[in-house]
Amino acid sequence: MTKIAFILLLAGMSLNGFSQKPDTLIKKLDSLSKKTDSAGGQKNNTEPAAYNQDTKLNFSSYFILLGSSIKQEFTKPFHMTRRDWGKFAAFAGGIGVLTFADEPIQRAALKFKNNNPSASKISGYISNSGGPTEFIGLTTIGVYSFLSKNVKLQTTTLLASQAYITGALIEGTLKFLSGRTRPSFYDPNVEAEPTFKGPFGNTSHDFNGNRSNSSFPSGHATVAFAAATVYSMEYRKTVWVPILAYSAASLISLSRITENKHWTTDVLVGAMLGYLTGRHIVDNYHRYAKLKAPQIPKNSVSWNLDYQNGQVRPGLVYHIR
Repeated sequence: MTKIAFILLLAGMSLNGFSQKPDTLIKKLDSLSKKTDSAGGQKNNTEPAAYNQDTKLNFSSYFILLGSSIKQEFTKPFHMTRRDWGKFAAFAGGIGVLTFADEPIQRAALKFKNNNPSASKISGYISNSGGPTEFIGLTTIGVYSFLSKNVKLQTTTLLASQAYITGALIEGTLKFLSGRTRPSFYDPNVEAEPTFKGPFGNTSHDFNGNRSNSSFPSGHATVAFAAATVYSMEYRKTVWVPILAYSAASLISLSRITENKHWTTDVLVGAMLGYLTGRHIVDNYHRYAKLKAPQIPKNSVSWNLDYQNGQVRPGLVYHIR
């Protein structure tokens, strides 16, 4: 049912975008991506007035942007600068060191789960409902945004779905290449050993015979942080949105450790991958928005929420150009 609703959500967008020349837009997006690093210091205009009929996503532009982002993500290693490689090496080195903590953390998590039945139930619910709940949540917010004609929320939710799809494709590729055994791959009475079996290693079932796949990186963490990053960036001035989004993503990720589905480094890499994917999706959209409408409409009025001294205050912003 949720899949049908999501398809209808996409189909409900204007089809006017098909009159564009896709090749032209794709070339412009690719050109801009070379000038600004997807995870760099790009300044995005997130004022509500910047989301209008010119910059809203339609059926055509949605998939053009999605395709552009996916292509840029998968070809990123071929366009990385020396600084990019330096950051990557530092992060990879840190993860390499943390792999020594994977086994003791896994044992501690199992002990905590076995000694705390109530916490175990909550953890199991969060872990098992993580993927479907995120999908249902995105669909619900998307439907509400269209019914309420909130263009910014419409755009943000569509971008979150792009981040979800892109993140899933990347982590799925890495899972295939890594072939890492999950903690649940082993007999509970035997000490689990995180092992990389490579692209052709057999990790298709866990110890109980349930269908499984590679552990590295965590898919739940990847898509949760990808969507959370989109909402956090688009609503960064509304303080409770990033807090709520990242808290939910963190709980989903931690539950994968306590449920013996992932090693700690699986979750950390998945979270970072999701974060970078979310940033890339948002930045790519705002490059598109600048092509469509370089400036906020003159003398426009927008509504926002401000958080000061422990109170949430509504307000109006008048833009003069």
